[in-house]
Amino acid sequence: MKCLRIYATPDGESHFDEVEIPTKTLSVHRDATPFDVTNGYPSSRVRFTRIPAGMRQVDWHTVPEPVLTVRLDGSVEYETSDGDVRTVAAGGFALVEDTHGKGHLSRHSPDSQLVLWISMPKGLDEPL
Repeated sequence: MKCLRIYATPDGESHFDEVEIPTKTLSVHRDATPFDVTNGYPSSRVRFTRIPAGMRQVDWHTVPEPVLTVRLDGSVEYETSDGDVRTVAAGGFALVEDTHGKGHLSRHSPDSQLVLWISMPKGLDEPL
């Protein structure tokens, strides 16, 4: 499974990357069709965030800690300091790890949005 990642290099510039999240096929019930599952990752906090309608752009900013954002509705367009732009639609997710440097821009769709923020101090580097 692939995950969009925003990270900062030592010089403070932000960039996109794609991280491969390893999965294994499991059946959670003897009569259930097996599906792909990750091993799990340590998280320290889960927050639901309602982004109000009309909030279009958030200026350059960083995150205080690595966070996996899951868009429950709406969409966001991220721009990194190298000028690259990517869109994450409803149902999509991104690992945002640019905790220092210039940060990234966020341009939100015009309607209100619900976003799940999962704080992940170790990012996706160390599964359980």
